[in-house]
Amino acid sequence: MLERSFGLFYYLKQAKNQKEQRWYVYLRITVDGERREVSIKRQWIPNEWNSRTGRAAEIKEEAIELNRYLDTISNKVHQIQRNLIDEGKQVTAEKIKNILTGKREKKHFILEAFQEHNKQMKALVGQEFAPATLMRYTTACTHLSNYIKWKYETNDLEIKDLNYEFVSQFVVWLKIERKCGHNAAIKYLGNFKKIVLECMKKGLLTTDPFLGFKSKRKEVIPVALTKEELIRITNKKFDIERLDNVREIFLFSCYTGLAYIDAYQLRNTNIVTGIDGGRWITTTRQKTNSSTRLPLLPPAVAILNKYQDHPNCVSKGIVLPVLTNQKMNSYLKEIADLCGIRKKLTFHIARHTFATTVTLTNGVPIETVSKMLGHKSLKQTQHYAKIVDLKISEDMNLLKEKLQLA
Repeated sequence: MLERSFGLFYYLKQAKNQKEQRWYVYLRITVDGERREVSIKRQWIPNEWNSRTGRAAEIKEEAIELNRYLDTISNKVHQIQRNLIDEGKQVTAEKIKNILTGKREKKHFILEAFQEHNKQMKALVGQEFAPATLMRYTTACTHLSNYIKWKYETNDLEIKDLNYEFVSQFVVWLKIERKCGHNAAIKYLGNFKKIVLECMKKGLLTTDPFLGFKSKRKEVIPVALTKEELIRITNKKFDIERLDNVREIFLFSCYTGLAYIDAYQLRNTNIVTGIDGGRWITTTRQKTNSSTRLPLLPPAVAILNKYQDHPNCVSKGIVLPVLTNQKMNSYLKEIADLCGIRKKLTFHIARHTFATTVTLTNGVPIETVSKMLGHKSLKQTQHYAKIVDLKISEDMNLLKEKLQLA
């Protein structure tokens, strides 16, 4: 794309403390209002200079020779401009000056930009970003590094070399070499795209390598416990204390919708008296930094009361003795086996269960559920409604079969 304005102008400039009759000739390069000056290492007499045309005014041989040299310089500048455009680079007065004077342009690299972004993000963890967000960008950067080594056999690649093939093959590599699912691959690609957009804003890249690339995620319907499965876990008695603790913490999340990290960080100060006089949770979601306010249901209150004197809870000021996410999920697998539940039970299923089996299925409006889950938009909650629709469909199909048999 051609620049809106481009101009060259030669003029004379007197050096400091210069007493000689001749002044130095300078070239002013102007691109979109940005100006740069270049000394062309020639001198001329001010009285014999046409300031309007920017050329030597005399017709003597020396003047003609100088003007020819200035025309040669102008042709070089125009050629530099055309080369930058052909290479898809941004044309700036600074770039033209550097090329004209032989100064090497600073190279900018992809991983270098990604690592700088992550460094700044790390400094803002706890203020603007969650630790999990930093971890995801760090993993995405590692994947990108391994991809570049695999495909280009180098440790880094210049930003200017990014193109559609780089992007499309990165997704393929993530799926084949790293065994990422489609949605996980698209998520890492989204992290990388943020870095690319920042590079474009800084003028380091003029063509969007993502142009024409479709990166739509596949819709995944969340897995939740049915009412029967929830009752089965609730009524199951465990002789092993660690399993019983994990079961009750999981059930607490089933009746509050808290994600693992929010349950882990829940403190006594987050439990307040609500507008109805009952006990409420008021907290901020770690993942989205959005506020959550929700009244506690009786099963959740009963679990709170049971653990209020637990040694770990008392010493740390926390509400529940939540283990690491890895241990919680490991023990939940045991619990699922002992309860005869074939679903792959993870802590996050508790949040899905609250959204569907506990609230939406029992007639709680989706707008209210969205607020209690701490979602920033109703669209985030709507995919839970599809689970409810699926249950309705299954129930109606069973009814159709019964009616046909009657």
